[in-house]
Amino acid sequence: MAIFEGKRIRRHWDDASEKWLFSVVDIVGVLSGSIDPRTYWKVLKNRLIKEGGSQTVTNCNQLKLTAEDGKLRLTDVADTEIILRLIQSIPSPNAEPFKLWLAQVGKERIDEIRDPELAVNRAKAIYERKGYPKDWIDKRLRGINVRNTLTDEWRERGLKTGKEFAILTDEIYKGTFDFTADEYKKHKSLSKENNLCDHMEDLELILTMLGEATTTKLTKERDSKNFPKMHKDAKEDGEVAGKARVDIEGRLGNRVTSKKNFLQKSENALL
Repeated sequence: MAIFEGKRIRRHWDDASEKWLFSVVDIVGVLSGSIDPRTYWKVLKNRLIKEGGSQTVTNCNQLKLTAEDGKLRLTDVADTEIILRLIQSIPSPNAEPFKLWLAQVGKERIDEIRDPELAVNRAKAIYERKGYPKDWIDKRLRGINVRNTLTDEWRERGLKTGKEFAILTDEIYKGTFDFTADEYKKHKSLSKENNLCDHMEDLELILTMLGEATTTKLTKERDSKNFPKMHKDAKEDGEVAGKARVDIEGRLGNRVTSKKNFLQKSENALL
């Protein structure tokens, strides 16, 4: 359950898409203030179809969620993108703050296309609001750049599916930390939707950058152009970063792979 304006919003984490799916009826009920949100949603669906929004309605799937009577019943669910689209179609004072926010976000994105530096500054400001130290933020932003350079290289060399990207990423993590990305999240008591790097300490970030930057360099030097060759690059370069980690741990006398996460700190900072 998620709570909004004191009302419960049913939701489900979908492993396949790695997205939250929210009960449309629950959100419509809160935003419209209707005493009969199911009927309101039915009318809204018909109106959207007439206005050419059939794709929005089609993208609302159905899942069995626990109803008020405690039984599992089929109900329409949608991801965040579809929910935001539906909010725009609800003529209610409760929905107005979200519409104003969407307009603001849209303007910010247009401004960032014109001047990409604004996107970097926005990311930095968000991390600051979450309570992260400035020196950590600098490393994190550098890590994002290193990661984007690597994924751009993979994409240009033929990688297409998210699964392929995930497999290569896991090879780097396994070589560097002896964990896949999901195993590392469990080590830090994170859920799947959490961004792992947002919960790394300094040395973890630096070793991640080392593994990814070395992979980019080796892939270029070898001119690797298919998945098996890039898989080999990722595995070897993860091992390079892993050797550095083992050496550091030997000198420090403790593990680099911390169990610490920043969930409570960042959540409290945004309250």
